[in-house]
Amino acid sequence: MRTVHHRGWAGPPAPTPLPAPAEAARGLAVTDRAVLRDGVPWVPVSGEIHYSRLPRARWRERLRQLRAGGVSVASTYVFWLHHSPAPGVARLDGNLDVGAFLDECADAGLEVALRIGPWVHGEARNGGFPDWVQNLDVRHRSDDPRYLDLVREWFGQLADALGGRAQPGGPVIAVQLENELYDRPEHLRTLKRLAREAGIAAPLWTATAWGGAQLPAGEVLPLFGGYADGFWVDPGEPWHPTFRAHFFPSHDWDDPGVGADVRDAQGFAAASATADLHGFPPATCELGSGMATAYHRRPVLTGRDIAALAHVKIGNGSAWQGYFMYGGGRNPGPGMQETQATGYPNDMPELGYDFHAPIGQSGDPADAYPLLRDQHSFLAAFGHLLGGMTSSLPDDPPTGLDDRTTLRWALRCDGDAGFVVISHHQPHEPVADALGVQLRIVTDAGTTVLPSRPVDIPAGTLARWPVGLTLGGSRLDWATASAVTLLPGGVPTLVLVADAGIPVEVAVDGAVMDVIPGVEPVRVGGFDLLVLPAGEHPWVPDLPSGRRRLLLSEAELAWGGDGTVHARPGGAGVREYDPPSRAWRRIDAGAGGILGRTVTVEPVQDAVPGPADYGFAERRHSAPDAETFDAHAAVFALTVPPEAFDGDAVLDIDWAGDVGQLRCDGIPVDDRFWDGTRWSVALSDAGIEPDAELTLHVLPLAPETTIALPAGAAARLSTASAPLASVDAVTVRSRGDWTEVPA
Repeated sequence: MRTVHHRGWAGPPAPTPLPAPAEAARGLAVTDRAVLRDGVPWVPVSGEIHYSRLPRARWRERLRQLRAGGVSVASTYVFWLHHSPAPGVARLDGNLDVGAFLDECADAGLEVALRIGPWVHGEARNGGFPDWVQNLDVRHRSDDPRYLDLVREWFGQLADALGGRAQPGGPVIAVQLENELYDRPEHLRTLKRLAREAGIAAPLWTATAWGGAQLPAGEVLPLFGGYADGFWVDPGEPWHPTFRAHFFPSHDWDDPGVGADVRDAQGFAAASATADLHGFPPATCELGSGMATAYHRRPVLTGRDIAALAHVKIGNGSAWQGYFMYGGGRNPGPGMQETQATGYPNDMPELGYDFHAPIGQSGDPADAYPLLRDQHSFLAAFGHLLGGMTSSLPDDPPTGLDDRTTLRWALRCDGDAGFVVISHHQPHEPVADALGVQLRIVTDAGTTVLPSRPVDIPAGTLARWPVGLTLGGSRLDWATASAVTLLPGGVPTLVLVADAGIPVEVAVDGAVMDVIPGVEPVRVGGFDLLVLPAGEHPWVPDLPSGRRRLLLSEAELAWGGDGTVHARPGGAGVREYDPPSRAWRRIDAGAGGILGRTVTVEPVQDAVPGPADYGFAERRHSAPDAETFDAHAAVFALTVPPEAFDGDAVLDIDWAGDVGQLRCDGIPVDDRFWDGTRWSVALSDAGIEPDAELTLHVLPLAPETTIALPAGAAARLSTASAPLASVDAVTVRSRGDWTEVPA
């Protein structure tokens, strides 16, 4: 028997200074417990997507993919580097038209968190400073008047491009100042003043707070982060405790490991391990929904690794789920990446910024996408309750970061109703199944024990079991299946999904029953209960009227602010549940398979074996320069069938080596450091036309290299008797056009 005692709030909710009266808009308010909209708790879900790393023609589609993934706020950096190649020059057109991007966000039904810097990092050259700014003799990221003059001009140019869109009442609900600034609170206050003077403002002002950052009291909402793994660790180092800690129930919101290498290189004070919420609720902007690949270290995470990290934060009491990155992209030109040559500890790919995100740079959903979507549907349906619920940790928590046997769980509860949040998973070092589990929940309303008989909870379980919910005049005492959404109506429908390997029991008004998961509803008391089988990931579009739809589809779906749903070919159709009739209807949309064709691969130039490594910056490997790459890389000519260009074509490359580069008519259009995963490139995004000369260049990887590779890639390299420079298969698939799903 595992026990948790509900621990209530210490006092009544305390309002925070944000938003300032003159900047209040969209019904937003913030207390020490929650973000409120029109007085009701709301859990924002923000997903990072960089407009300047995407073709403008993709903005509309990608934002609707975010929205379908349950994201409610699009978060984006504004890279000064991308906009200003020279003093006095500010390009804010085409793919850099940030004002048009905000219009697309609004049209997709998304609000915006605008991260204006001026220093933003994001694995960009100079942290996002143009070279001409970086090279000036000023004290950057400080109140040096010479530096502030540069910022004042840039903020003015940005405000002109925004055209009032970043003013209270517009789509921008939050403005982030700087990024990872640790010990200059007065500078954050100055940046806020300069932004306001330029005409940029929002109901919420934010700043990153990890590393024990010193923030100006009451001026900014502190935002935290957390990653399951990171490229910023030296090769040869084990899975770091700062990553490991995120998979345990906790009320510590800091992560001193995020950006620690850059922090040290830039001379900031040592990181603190203590988070200060400054009277605000716990909120995040950088939960790692993937991970970038550096040359020296190439982490690869599973979808469940990513989903578990986010899930445990819900149990810990998160009031804002913010992800980095949610949609991958590509740098808008060469030489814009973080490199050791520009003073950073890491060499990053010059062009590719896929980040292994839930939506990759090619626009394909990754394994994390449906798992996170389940969580976000839950937050949308029950966020109004979660905002009034504390987080209570179990009486018998894990004994330390090396404990892989104790069940990992927490309770969100208001003293009566609540949710048991089980997050029994971690990457790299699997946890053990938790055997013979029963949970005792002690609240103000009494003691609840669930399930009725002990069950084994398999490793990998991410569950949200409802406790004490009142629905249709009946009380759901508890259920051992995960809450996903609630369909309101005269008879509400509670939608749960079974958790793999765990029998479903439901207790209603004191009566316990076994439920066989399926697609047919069960009437229990005053509500309908729909328990979908384990492995189902329903889609829950929200309509402007506030009504929700419940869809099951093998095909990918997307929708915007008007609630119109579109399906991409690749599934067996779409089914929609109709609560009044308690029946499903099949919709002929999204049917048909994805067309795939083989690409002819012809060797043009053999690889020339090189050294095991190309040099080091302290303990981290350095990527080879362009001349060295060309001297050693194997070259393959790719012939894509002309008919493959009909529809939205994606090139899928299965390969092995060190560094890969795709060139169109001799010009690099994408690149990748090998980590054992498939490399996918949308042809139109890379500017590849049917008559283009397409070549793939693969630098060989020596078997004796000490680069940190993920397990799968390392295993393949260990069997190689010669340097790896292989192209296993190249195919091209047409994803077809989106088709509207009738309401």
